Amino acid sequence: MSYKKIDSEDILFFQQVLGEKYVLFDKDNLHKYAQDETEDLVFSPEVVLKPSNTLEVSQILKYCNDLGLPITPQGARTGLSGGALPLFGGVALSMERFNCILSIDKNNGQVIVEPGVITEVLQNSVAEEGLFYPPDPASKGSCFIGGNLAENSGGPKAVKYGVTNEYVLNLEVVYPNGKIEWTGANVLKNATGYNLTQLIVGSEGTLAVITKAVLKLIPLPKRNLLMLIPFRSAEKACEAVAAIFKAGITPSGLEFMERDALTWTADFINDTSTRIGDDEAAHLLVEVDGNHEDILMKECEAIMEVVEQFDPLEVLFADTQAQKDRLWNLRRKVGEAVKSQSVYKEEDTVVPRYALPDLLKGVKEIGHKYGFKSVCYGHAGDGNLHVNIIKGNLTEEQWEHELPKAIREIFELTVKLGGTISGEHGIGHVQKSYMDIPFSAFTLELMRAIKNVFDPKGILNPGKIFPSK
Repeated sequence: MSYKKIDSEDILFFQQVLGEKYVLFDKDNLHKYAQDETEDLVFSPEVVLKPSNTLEVSQILKYCNDLGLPITPQGARTGLSGGALPLFGGVALSMERFNCILSIDKNNGQVIVEPGVITEVLQNSVAEEGLFYPPDPASKGSCFIGGNLAENSGGPKAVKYGVTNEYVLNLEVVYPNGKIEWTGANVLKNATGYNLTQLIVGSEGTLAVITKAVLKLIPLPKRNLLMLIPFRSAEKACEAVAAIFKAGITPSGLEFMERDALTWTADFINDTSTRIGDDEAAHLLVEVDGNHEDILMKECEAIMEVVEQFDPLEVLFADTQAQKDRLWNLRRKVGEAVKSQSVYKEEDTVVPRYALPDLLKGVKEIGHKYGFKSVCYGHAGDGNLHVNIIKGNLTEEQWEHELPKAIREIFELTVKLGGTISGEHGIGHVQKSYMDIPFSAFTLELMRAIKNVFDPKGILNPGKIFPSK
């Protein structure tokens, strides 16, 4: 795929729209916006644009569409699938100046927010009004709402409350031709034509640029209890997950961490208070929430009765908010800790939760076959297992040419178990060559046709999702 290169006339147009301050093409800024958190990949844009309102986005998109300039929307660049990397150069469209919470509607439980608002900032703002926005990716302290919408992000709370798309009522978007439209209505039920709102969510910035979002809010739970449960066997820990739900209990968080995930993270953040016994192979971090502590205590007791069948060790109850924060911080920092240890690749597998033990066992067997170490963790309550493949002593030949075969086997196993190849990180650039595993050629062509309707010139976030023909 070839695109027009940006020249001085293009720069002059962008400066007329945005002002010189928000049109960046110096070496340092181009390098900064050439990366997200995906491995060590670098793809430099030719210019970085920072609009502040919908009209500016419309003018930029129409101009790029008319001239055939590739344009890659970017949020906080915390993604793990290369979704925000400008593979073909062109324009990096940074949405960081779209950082306002426009209104909080307490009467209807809704918020109107711009895409550059940090997720945790939104959560804290609505919590002050007694309201709750549940989606909470591990990077919630830095990621943007727009990126969450683009990837249909989840997080620990998804097990009880669902992922991002379940909280999206309406979107203001700009299409590649510059047209500004709302996709739905600010209502809880909508059976009016095709659901364009839900089509845009999770489309990874390939169909339109989101400039406003109307999100649903729910009442804020007043209390929560948290337990860290160690197990002698990682597979037994995974077996316990489905058993908890079969017993009729729905935790507000149910996270799985292999031993190395916890120990590496404790070292990474200098947490000396977390002591991990020699016989602890894996841990479940289990949270329940609600409004009545006596009910939550009964749920914890019921969970303990269930997990007793799976050979647990001594359970740690977080008695204080400081202890809860420490344990959640351990979980949220796992990805950074693994990255600090070695060159790695992270695969975002998801299966029905009952199949989680089989997935974990299969991942380890594939690792043994190809000679790599893996560190696994994730949102076990959703069957979502993040498989971190550590380069370690693998040669460049093994890493570049043998490892893709191993990843393909992991994904084939995942699909065989009834799952798919991404639960929340998206496909982006790094997983697109595996899309033939979950989808037939017909389905992929149908998806390409949808892309073509929205973006016939292929300028918007090109090179993502679809495998090369």
